[in-house]
Amino acid sequence: DGENITKKDITMVLQDPRIDFDKLPDTAKKQVLEQIVNRKLLSKKALNDGVDKDPQYVEAINQIKEDLAFQVWQKNEIAKIKFTDAEKKDFYEKNKEKFIVPENLEASHILVKTEEEAKEIIKQLDKATKKEDKFKELAKTKSQDPAGKNGGYLGKFSADQMVPEFSAAATTMAKGSYSKTPVKTQFGYHVIYLKDKIAGKSLSYAEVESNISQILLGNSYNKKVKDI
Repeated sequence: DGENITKKDITMVLQDPRIDFDKLPDTAKKQVLEQIVNRKLLSKKALNDGVDKDPQYVEAINQIKEDLAFQVWQKNEIAKIKFTDAEKKDFYEKNKEKFIVPENLEASHILVKTEEEAKEIIKQLDKATKKEDKFKELAKTKSQDPAGKNGGYLGKFSADQMVPEFSAAATTMAKGSYSKTPVKTQFGYHVIYLKDKIAGKSLSYAEVESNISQILLGNSYNKKVKDI
């Protein structure tokens, strides 16, 4: 009907950005194009039949206008907000505590109900030649935690991700060691194996510059909205 078919039309019909229209078989391309043509012609027919007077259509259009108005306004307002390097560096200097990577631990544990059970596990580890292998074996047979089936492995985590008693014990341990006394928490008694300890560090300005830009942008935009 004299109207061009655009890439945007094709994308709307395919509904999947991973599909490359140009690589589709000719039959599939033809089906996509026919669907687009039918859609355009039927849309025109709907308008000619007066669908734009239908209450549902009017309500939907008004909602679209409202949402679009907000999106365009927000985009324009955000584009106006700019910060100098000096302002970003000043924010960094005043908020260095926000840009610290905490100490991370890599650990496994065995969880049992009683202190006696935990002490017995520690005795078996004391006697073992290959401590880590023995720990994994005991975790699979003794631990009441689901991680037991994986040798008790908990992965890497920051200390504040665990209950305080567990964290307090793990942070004082040396890399490659296990807890010599049971660690009691609300879940029971733990025997911990500390595989690794990754020291925390302060991030440099260069590492967090883009984050600072986003923080300042968000703060400035929110202030502007509140002041309206």
